[in-house]
Amino acid sequence: MISILIVIHALACVLLIGIILVQTGRGGGLVEGFSGVESMLGTKTTAFLTKATSVLSVVFFLTCLSLAILSARQDRSIMNGIKIAPVTAPVDVATTPVTPK
Repeated sequence: MISILIVIHALACVLLIGIILVQTGRGGGLVEGFSGVESMLGTKTTAFLTKATSVLSVVFFLTCLSLAILSARQDRSIMNGIKIAPVTAPVDVATTPVTPK
């Protein structure tokens, strides 16, 4: 279940980034570099991009919440399988004698 949500979340993130970059903003956005997306895709492009941004932002928000809830309900930590090396005392280089070879 979590794997499917992570895939949907990552896909929504990538699509949301792309759609936001293509939209025209106050400074023109990335669209000016493509000589106008509306001329390539049609006149309803702005309305489509606005609706797609709204839908993807809702999907992003819902997947964030559901992933947070599911991870809080797990009874184990994601760090259980990781072995951590023991910490040793640092060696003071200034007081360590150097032996020539």
